Amino acid sequence: MKKGEIYEGTIGQFDFPDKGFIELPEGKIGVKHALPGQKLRVMINKKRGGKAEGRILEVLEPSSLETATDPCPHFGSCGGCTYQTIPYEEQLKIKEKQVKDLIDGVCKSYEFEGIKASPIENGYRNKMEFSFGDEYKDGPLALGMHKRGSFYDVVTTTDCRIVNSDFCDILKAVKEYFEVRGTRFYKKMQHTGYLRHLLVRRAIKTGEILIDLVTTTQEDMDLTPLTGQLLKLKLNGKIVGILHTFNDSLADVVKSDRTDILYGQDFFYEELLGLRFKISPFSFFQTNSLGAEVLYETTRRYVGETKDKVVFDLYSGTGTIAQIIAPVAKKVVGVEIVSEAVDAARENAKLNGLDNCEFIAGDVLKVIDELKDKPDLIILDPPRDGIHPKALLKIIDFGVDRLVYVSCKPTSLTRDLVVLQENGYRVEKVCCVDMFPSTANVETCVLLSHKNPQTSPPSL
Repeated sequence: MKKGEIYEGTIGQFDFPDKGFIELPEGKIGVKHALPGQKLRVMINKKRGGKAEGRILEVLEPSSLETATDPCPHFGSCGGCTYQTIPYEEQLKIKEKQVKDLIDGVCKSYEFEGIKASPIENGYRNKMEFSFGDEYKDGPLALGMHKRGSFYDVVTTTDCRIVNSDFCDILKAVKEYFEVRGTRFYKKMQHTGYLRHLLVRRAIKTGEILIDLVTTTQEDMDLTPLTGQLLKLKLNGKIVGILHTFNDSLADVVKSDRTDILYGQDFFYEELLGLRFKISPFSFFQTNSLGAEVLYETTRRYVGETKDKVVFDLYSGTGTIAQIIAPVAKKVVGVEIVSEAVDAARENAKLNGLDNCEFIAGDVLKVIDELKDKPDLIILDPPRDGIHPKALLKIIDFGVDRLVYVSCKPTSLTRDLVVLQENGYRVEKVCCVDMFPSTANVETCVLLSHKNPQTSPPSL
């Protein structure tokens, strides 16, 4: 096989998150964004170390799983979703098998509890970061998600299925406002232009909406008319804040150099499992509020008895898990590297009347040596890339007899499970929770036990 050659074949093996493989006499071709059972025409675009990767040129035959009759109109061009054409029950089966195959590869004996569905399949997201751009070079203004496989082109997603219709109505209004005025979007290569992102957050439980327009400082626009138009929209929820964030960073990320309040406030409230959380524009919060309740109930069950115990919640974000555990624990200590999230966690703990939570800002790798409390059990909820190897060894060195690991990327999870098992821990239970219907992502909750705490030194 050579780069540029074209082959036809059917996807057989299908690995997390959405990579399929075509087996041919000439060799094996890995294909991203494929679906199980699809017959494809692909072109080899990478060949390295005997491994070939192909780019889809044409879907010759759909997968037998593709029986959903009313997929999102943006599916295929938008890069946001993978499984829109597959019924939800089949999506769950795919994710369950992928996670179990990965865990089986590193664990010999454990109880697999399957996968729990999201309480709702559509309109579940409480946050979207829309990008300004054009659908093709020098085309009209677009506002929405990046095209699949493209760093530059943007699809205007006015009928997105995974968000409440409020998101789409706000997107349309903002796009039309700037389109009429001929306002330029920020071009990444030239570093010119004004419009960068539109951040919309909407609570599922309270219906409160926070809107944040992210721009450069290259123009000075009066956004009062835009604010007025947004407030006139007939929405399901209620706008509680409209913000304007300035971002002159060269990187294509949503961040704040300065944020002004155009209307209302710079936060909104969401509720989970009877607790209330104040959420700011950039603080982390699970994007599926109802799914988060399922995930955290599973986590709480795995944590088990916490009376008179000290619990460490490492990579604690806004302290959601910590506060769910706190009412029945002696003390909960959360560690999080994002200082804004820590501030939110402290404020939310007060809001919920919890005085046994301590939240510390800093990198787990560095802070863990400075912690004064000794944990009885530890909850781990790291970012997608998992736990830093040195931090993991320090966590193991506490020698707690029970760990609960919550992961949003099972490939990172299995890498860390190998190290944990090498150092005396045993995987007891595994449960998947689908927080992201129509996409390839899935959360996994793992309970580990140490039969002989503090008897084995960390394996270097």
